[in-house]
Amino acid sequence: MDLQKYKLEAKKSFAEHQKTLAKLKKSTPKNLDDQFHNLHNEVFEKIDCLSCANCCRTTSPIFYEADIDRVSKALKVKSGKFIDTYLHKDVDNDYVLNSTPCPFLGFDNKCMVYDSRPRACREYPHTNRKRMHQILKLTLKNTQVCPAVHEIVRSLLSTKVCQY
Repeated sequence: MDLQKYKLEAKKSFAEHQKTLAKLKKSTPKNLDDQFHNLHNEVFEKIDCLSCANCCRTTSPIFYEADIDRVSKALKVKSGKFIDTYLHKDVDNDYVLNSTPCPFLGFDNKCMVYDSRPRACREYPHTNRKRMHQILKLTLKNTQVCPAVHEIVRSLLSTKVCQY
């Protein structure tokens, strides 16, 4: 995957995506979830996350207590030690990684704690969930991180759901 090319395309189309997603937020089409889910499935048949891992290289998931307990157990360390070693609280008072790329990202783009990974990682990029209209702002942000989200939103522009 050519991440440099993707980043240029994502930056170039940001304003158009922002405008479209704002309109969708206001109108909330009834089939919006179905459109996202169908495009999610189509795009992920073509895009292999292991060829990219940009999310793991550039962003941190939020770690909830259950995530901290699960990951620390997998690493065989106490939760407090895990927090001290890997996490800090951000401006929203959420636990996030101290640095990027993720310390659990392997050289082969595989997650070393995959079976125990945080909920935010399990659900990323959030394009196959219910009530997509509630997270369109996050979806826009994710177009700048994830090539699959960028492609989903780009494809969404040509669907009837976006015809006004």
